[in-house]
Amino acid sequence: MVFPLKNLIEYDGNMYEITTATSRRSYQLSMLKDPEIEDNDGKVVSLAARQIFTQEVEFRIEDE
Repeated sequence: MVFPLKNLIEYDGNMYEITTATSRRSYQLSMLKDPEIEDNDGKVVSLAARQIFTQEVEFRIEDE
């Protein structure tokens, strides 16, 4: 899968939040050695972005 640019272009939320969520999800996937990475040709960031944009994985900002 290629990075979901269409979703990124159409996204009207906070760009910093979506970037941070994708980055953190990428880290989680790589640390867990998720088998879905192999199905995505080893492209961790595009997999994480797809999961975030399709709401397969949800994120929230916590107040400290």
